[in-house]
Amino acid sequence: MPDAAVVIVGAGAAGIGAARRLAAAGVSVLVIEASDRVGGRAWTLRTRGLPLDLGCGWLHSAERNPWVDIAEESGFRIDRAPSSWGQQYRHLGFSKADSNAARAAFEAFENRLRDAPPPSDCAANALPTGGPWTPFIETLSGYINGVGLAQLSIRDYLAYDDAASDTNWRLPAGYGTLIAASLPAVPLRLSTPVRGVTLDGGDVTLTSDRGDISASAAIVTVSTAVLAGDDIAWPDSLDEHRQAAAQLPLGLANKLFLAFDDLSVDADSHLLGNPHRSRTGSYYLRPFGRPVIEAFVGGEAAEDLEAAGLDAAAAFATDEVTALLGSSVRTKLSLIAGSAWRSADGFGGSYSHALPGHHDARRRLAEPLDSRLFFAGEACSSTDFSTAHGALQSGIAAAEALLSERADLVMAPARR
Repeated sequence: MPDAAVVIVGAGAAGIGAARRLAAAGVSVLVIEASDRVGGRAWTLRTRGLPLDLGCGWLHSAERNPWVDIAEESGFRIDRAPSSWGQQYRHLGFSKADSNAARAAFEAFENRLRDAPPPSDCAANALPTGGPWTPFIETLSGYINGVGLAQLSIRDYLAYDDAASDTNWRLPAGYGTLIAASLPAVPLRLSTPVRGVTLDGGDVTLTSDRGDISASAAIVTVSTAVLAGDDIAWPDSLDEHRQAAAQLPLGLANKLFLAFDDLSVDADSHLLGNPHRSRTGSYYLRPFGRPVIEAFVGGEAAEDLEAAGLDAAAAFATDEVTALLGSSVRTKLSLIAGSAWRSADGFGGSYSHALPGHHDARRRLAEPLDSRLFFAGEACSSTDFSTAHGALQSGIAAAEALLSERADLVMAPARR
């Protein structure tokens, strides 16, 4: 008898979404997770009495984000105040005229993507030659996509942009806290990395460090880096899915939290480090009035700083903040914590983007295999990829597909 009717591989937002739907339908579910925690790329680290989101932190497209309803049902407070991102605090290092010019250049770039996209489907080919705000546009791509424009599909970028809204809310308790608390009461095995997947007879067998696990079906929610990589021995029948995953690599965006208790700086204000270079940080000053600065870097800047290590990243952020707020703040800044998603076991990056010409890989990635393997994760969403709500919705969709194809699994018995 199998260990469960369905094994869900991964306890991130997608796995949680799948578990919630299947448990509600009466399906026997086992969730296995390679790491020692629930949440995946949603991770709220509690340190110094503060909940710090080292992964996703914003309820994007909040008016249609299903995590909002889950948060309200669970008693989580939602901060609906507008973001100050894009509003340079006191115009430091980024005059109002330059800010307006930079935003106009980015808007013109986006208009070219829509109105006259290059046949290559490569976003970099839509940049103006010698444009003074090209570094600024590349910086925004690093934040939004985790990667530079040369590696970005225009169709993919616009699919997200057309579906997204500008409504972004926050959770004072942490997005990762909400997501981790939303796993239903189903069996869970942490610290159980999968080493191999075998399709034998009518079952699925997962080889793990804690022994073999069998099920009638599995929902796989690992990142595209893991699916395309060699850490897990996948069956040959998954080659097309793995090729799709390789066309949807993970970009990189990391966070760094610096202690900062200067009450003379307005809470929830924002600074862009240097708008004239592509490798620069975004700094949220005293979020929620807390004594921290939340630094965010993406793309090449994130790659460079992760390779250099947290201390080097903190020095970089300290230099940029000091250059804007003045030398007197240097002694007030100190490293608390930071993320390194590229090197983190079981992830391999932050969130997916489609390579030029490969937006359709998202649809192929989400297709079930042989009514036994189903797939979910932010990369499976054609419009809400790179978000926790896209991951959640993909997990629910995978569960719905499984219920449609495998009605025999409802109320299937599990080994006791």
